[in-house]
Amino acid sequence: MTVMFALVAVMGLAGCQTAPKSTAKVTADTSWQFHDIVDVKFVQQYVKMPKPANVLIVDSRPTRGKFNKGYIPTAINIPGSKFAEMTDKLPKDKDTLLIFYCQGPT
Repeated sequence: MTVMFALVAVMGLAGCQTAPKSTAKVTADTSWQFHDIVDVKFVQQYVKMPKPANVLIVDSRPTRGKFNKGYIPTAINIPGSKFAEMTDKLPKDKDTLLIFYCQGPT
């Protein structure tokens, strides 16, 4: 069983980090990092109360200054800088759809 990861560009934001300025070719395999990049329409079907079963929306922005000012309803906050410390917030069921979103290019 695999966990399906979806990285979401929300509210017109295109990614979590800016692209590297280097012209060197990156050869590392990054296909494991996420499964699909989806749009707002995809996410909207899961932003419901009560929260749909087997779906978790994760806001990976910093808590202070970003998450606390507003977030997608039903989302939990696991800042990228604290991810390793907060994996206990992730579901045990490996079939759960995980939708991650962030603040976009920095």
